[in-house]
Amino acid sequence: MPDRANVRDVLPIAELLSYRLSRTSAALSRSAALRYRREFDVTLGEWRAIALIASNPTLTLNRLARRAGLDKAQMSRVVTKLTERGLVNRTAGSGRTHQLALTEAGIEVYRGLIRAANERDATFLAVLSAQERKVLVRALDKLADLALDVERQERERTNDPQSS
Repeated sequence: MPDRANVRDVLPIAELLSYRLSRTSAALSRSAALRYRREFDVTLGEWRAIALIASNPTLTLNRLARRAGLDKAQMSRVVTKLTERGLVNRTAGSGRTHQLALTEAGIEVYRGLIRAANERDATFLAVLSAQERKVLVRALDKLADLALDVERQERERTNDPQSS
């Protein structure tokens, strides 16, 4: 049976950093998804694919999926939709890979999307002072670095025969 005195010392979920960041991120994503769907008829996954392809025209489907944080099958469906809509071209690359590139129509959609994304970014950052923005950027960088390190450690533990 857990010691009730220790339970009082732990934070409730609503105060945990990861929970608060997750809720904030989800709210940011939902509002972005609504705007991008309304103004550009793209999903959030499509927006991310378009933006990532625009920033690196040598992406393959596998690299795009990794950078977007989606599995290959999900990204394949996103790219197929974008290709069918005439926003992305697939050209044969080395082996069985395909290079992805935006079409002229895709570039036009990207320009509108990136303007809207920058407007949203400015709106959210405007509630912070210059010092708060600087601290936030630094804090997010530190947290991201640590999160990747903790993830690596957890993967190693999962593969560790003594962890079973």
